[in-house]
Amino acid sequence: MKPFLDEHFLLQSSIAEELYHQYAKDLPIIDYHNHLPPDQVSGGHQFENITQAWLYGDHYKWRAMRANGVNEHYITGEASDIEKFQKWADTVPYTMRNPLYHWTHLELQRYFDVRETLHSNNAESIFHDCNEKLRDPAYNVHGLLNKMNVEIICTTDDPIDSLEFHQSYAQHPSCFKMFPAFRPDKAMSPEHPENFNQYVDRLGEVCNLEIQNFQKFLDALKARHDYFAANGCCLSDHGLSHLYAEDYTDEEIAKIFQKVRGGSHLMHDEINKFKSAMLVHFAAWDYEKGWVQQFHVGAFRNTNTWALKNLGPDTGFDSIGDYKQGEAMVRFFGNMAAREQLGKTIIYNLNPSDNELFAAMAGNFNDGEIIGKMQFGSGWWYNDQKEGMTRQINALSNIGLLSRFVGMLTDSRSFLSFPRHEYFRRLLCNIFAEDIKNGELPHDMPWIGKMIQDICYYNAKSYFPFQG
Repeated sequence: MKPFLDEHFLLQSSIAEELYHQYAKDLPIIDYHNHLPPDQVSGGHQFENITQAWLYGDHYKWRAMRANGVNEHYITGEASDIEKFQKWADTVPYTMRNPLYHWTHLELQRYFDVRETLHSNNAESIFHDCNEKLRDPAYNVHGLLNKMNVEIICTTDDPIDSLEFHQSYAQHPSCFKMFPAFRPDKAMSPEHPENFNQYVDRLGEVCNLEIQNFQKFLDALKARHDYFAANGCCLSDHGLSHLYAEDYTDEEIAKIFQKVRGGSHLMHDEINKFKSAMLVHFAAWDYEKGWVQQFHVGAFRNTNTWALKNLGPDTGFDSIGDYKQGEAMVRFFGNMAAREQLGKTIIYNLNPSDNELFAAMAGNFNDGEIIGKMQFGSGWWYNDQKEGMTRQINALSNIGLLSRFVGMLTDSRSFLSFPRHEYFRRLLCNIFAEDIKNGELPHDMPWIGKMIQDICYYNAKSYFPFQG
């Protein structure tokens, strides 16, 4: 029987151990998509306690606590931080076989050298031990990231963001670099006219431009796209239920924009045409600048109306959607390719039943000019766990080139989430090792070791056009 979470965790053979410890373990981390707050990065934020670092904003843990019968008072409510931590510790033993059990104990080990399994009886002592470390200046957010050998992080930022914290951090960087990513979801969401118009007005203020028509709207967004580029941005990201690729004319989009600016609700086909037009413009701008565009698709968001009203969005009530994905992807990528404006692209899938569809779709639009141009992204959200990562790796292996994959990311709001890269690397090494053991791959450790290193670090290093 193997010890729990020892140095050979997830590694089921000596070959897997060699691949991980000699080739993967010590590589730097390029976390090219996360939701870390730039102000906390720039200011070198120091958490007061582990609850703030671990439980604030973590809807993965919140969902588990609710399922365990924990009252909302101890989750997003007014309970004290030690009370919230105690309720999480009460829940942890019940998360066995959920990825939270592995993540929790990996994070306790890697950041705080806590080797115990967390439970009700030791919660208070672990809380105080971790807090004592967190009071050390070496445990500010710079120290936490440096402890994980992080080289680059890319935050997720709205077009109207000033990027002031990216600018201030760039003046006095720590050991890692921070870049913004352009996330224009609010600019292509006219289905709620009041919210959309407030956003357009704010965009106009930021750009010192009166947005009277659709062309002015595009001018303002293009100015922000240029501004992001001037501040080191080389990625965009879109969070969508699915891609949009409806036929439209410029005249139609101009009228649709005027309609929603007048406060009127749009018809379903008008919404789809507007979103389709916006995706084309964003993709064209990304291509012109040589950016990487990312599409996170498939989430069914804000499913609980009571929770949305009382707790707000992003509080743990989103789920896997069952949207039809293929047809719009074919049309959108095909249209951009026909325009000769399809750049580097990563597509992330939330519904695992669509894995093979996504892997095959990426292969449809490679052009032989750029290595790994079209990427089937890593297991995302509900899939960034052992089974989900394995399914994504296997689908990509069977249909595309795993060897050209740009690897893992955290997609997290937590500074303590970076052991997910280690989790992925261990799992990847074990998958290759099993094939070697079974005679399905040659026992060529230098070549396979290099492939492991490429997937874990070097492919991303060459794929993303980071500057500086």
